[in-house]
Amino acid sequence: MIKEWFKTGSPWVWLNAAAVSICLIMIISVLGLVAVRGASHFWPAEVLQFSYQDDDGTVQPIIGEHVDSSVTPAAMAKANGIKMADNEDVLIQYLIKTGNRDVTGSDFRWIQERHIKSQAVPEAIVVVERREWGNFYGHLTAVKESGKVIASGEAAISVALQKLAETLVVFKDIAHLEKKEIGAVNYDLERLRLKQKGLQLRNQWDAQAQTDWAAEKAADDAQYHAYQAQLQGLYQKVRQHSIMVKADNGKELEISLAKVVRLYQPNQMGVFGKIGHYGSKLVEFLTDDPREANTEGGIFPAIFGTVLMVMMMSVIVTPFGVIAAVYLREYAKQGFITRVIRIAVNNLAGVPSIVYGVFGLGFFVYILGGNIDQLFFPEAAPAPVFGTPGLLWASITLALLTLPVVIVSTEEGLSRIPKAIREGSLALGATKLETLWLTVLPMASPAMMTGLILAVARAAGEVAPLMLVGVVKMAPTLPLDGNFPFLHLDRKFMHLGFHIYDVGFQSPNVEAARPLVYATSLLLVVVILGLNLSAILIRNHLREKYRALEG
Repeated sequence: MIKEWFKTGSPWVWLNAAAVSICLIMIISVLGLVAVRGASHFWPAEVLQFSYQDDDGTVQPIIGEHVDSSVTPAAMAKANGIKMADNEDVLIQYLIKTGNRDVTGSDFRWIQERHIKSQAVPEAIVVVERREWGNFYGHLTAVKESGKVIASGEAAISVALQKLAETLVVFKDIAHLEKKEIGAVNYDLERLRLKQKGLQLRNQWDAQAQTDWAAEKAADDAQYHAYQAQLQGLYQKVRQHSIMVKADNGKELEISLAKVVRLYQPNQMGVFGKIGHYGSKLVEFLTDDPREANTEGGIFPAIFGTVLMVMMMSVIVTPFGVIAAVYLREYAKQGFITRVIRIAVNNLAGVPSIVYGVFGLGFFVYILGGNIDQLFFPEAAPAPVFGTPGLLWASITLALLTLPVVIVSTEEGLSRIPKAIREGSLALGATKLETLWLTVLPMASPAMMTGLILAVARAAGEVAPLMLVGVVKMAPTLPLDGNFPFLHLDRKFMHLGFHIYDVGFQSPNVEAARPLVYATSLLLVVVILGLNLSAILIRNHLREKYRALEG
């Protein structure tokens, strides 16, 4: 009976179904974990106040967020040097985010459940999210303006929120002035410096050139000093206000509102208040620059760099992959050499990505980029322009990495087009090139888009080669801005995949960085899905358009 059942092939069908089901469950579980951990990172948690007894018997208050728990068997706890009573079977510990790094030296602390005397959720506790030193947890005691107290007690929170809102508006003006206006002037001053050096190298630094150059520089200097004066006034304005806060150990601190990003009382928030806070944090995450060694703030430069690099890679890889596939399928003589080329292309798809990174660094950056600098940018020496990792070389390297996928997919699409289509076009008087351009390639476009989808999916998640050819931890400026030539192919950029690696494995504050790793991973998955869905929609449209011809 069992032998007959095996002969029917049903066991292998069930085995395949079980394997597919297990894979789907694992994928859904991983994505679910990333989604839950990543999306919950921005929800305001309750801040607890513990009355905690240390090992020496001293009772002290501890304020913070409950982050995690651990249960350790008594035997293991004793082996780690922790004293356990005979009636205790396990040691339960809580990880508390206490913040106040400038006061205690650390953001997190493990406490033992057996030493907790009491636990409360005081409504008066405030969370101060700062531009540096992380969060502060404690009580707001007063608000100062130019060193004088203008509010204290219960009235302090409303005044502090009002002054903070005013300060944040001024900070937006400061950011615009520094990044846009002063940044443009600095860019123009650097252009003038290179222009002067170029004229000197070409022996064209005559009196007229010096006069014109001096006039341009004087205008830039005047503009720069005007912006600097305006900037100093704005900084003086934001430094007028500060708040007095008290930590859980009773220490009182004065925090300038210029260093505060957000001030709130999570224990007083209702559902709608928490939803508003969640939306504010999410928008900040998607639109702001990173801070605190990439463990706080937003990741907009990484999103921008990832999307721009993938788009450039797609523009580069698609024509080269299609041309190679068309030659192999339509023009090359089908023989031993063609078969060897196809085998080589298929093998290239299995080469480790870091090998492409090393090749990109050695050939594109050092050889090709170095020669470009010598020919076209001698005035920039010894500083490299294209002879250093940047956006262009990263895009070309990933285009080379994904080229085999596009070639194979396009060639398969060309092979599925009936020979009668070609013969009919030729019989009507079209040339082979016209047949290829007007008939064959449009019908094969869905297969091209399939190759592009696979290329985008792989390129967007690659990290290893990018570490060698252009990605950095923090890019001071975006590759695309308002300064001519607008798209700066020589600039380094940030990438979501490298950002995850940097935050997760290179951060000095691992516990603080962990939630951001999940949030960034979720965003990277969403970005890849968005890029793929866009390509899939285009492919489906093309497939429906040419379905009748294929039939």
